[in-house]
Amino acid sequence: MFRKIRLSRTIFILSLVIINVGCDQVSKSIVRERVEYHDYIEVIQDYMTLTKVENSGAFLGMGSDLHPGLRTIVMLILPAIALTIMLFLLIYKTSLPSAMIIGICFMLGGGIGNIIDRFRYGAVTDFLHIDLGLFQTGIFNLADVSIMIGASMLFIYTLVHKNKPEQQT
Repeated sequence: MFRKIRLSRTIFILSLVIINVGCDQVSKSIVRERVEYHDYIEVIQDYMTLTKVENSGAFLGMGSDLHPGLRTIVMLILPAIALTIMLFLLIYKTSLPSAMIIGICFMLGGGIGNIIDRFRYGAVTDFLHIDLGLFQTGIFNLADVSIMIGASMLFIYTLVHKNKPEQQT
């Protein structure tokens, strides 16, 4: 019985990670094929636009000016090791609440999606931009959205449950 539950849980975790990676990679593939660099395509008037840039750094291009060897270590190798460890811990640590599992799966999926880009292309393809006047984002992709959703889920879960005793799932 325990093995069946563990197998179901592992399949759920891997499926959620794969769905996040898949959505990210499919969206980037479409953008790479159909959008020219620095095109400006309105999706929702001027509020959401598509454009295509290659980001060799991390969030908002940070680290793009690092020496190529150091950038490979910092942007590809270390994150790949960290994501692998997170995935194994997630699969084998059975006491995590469902909300945390889902949040971590989103973060893993987004992280893996960006690692795939760095490995295959040497940079991450970003293509979404939101401009709501006072609030404006940098250019980002669906992997970044997955990471933010996952981090938000973990943050909200922690706030809601910070004074409550831990519950097992």
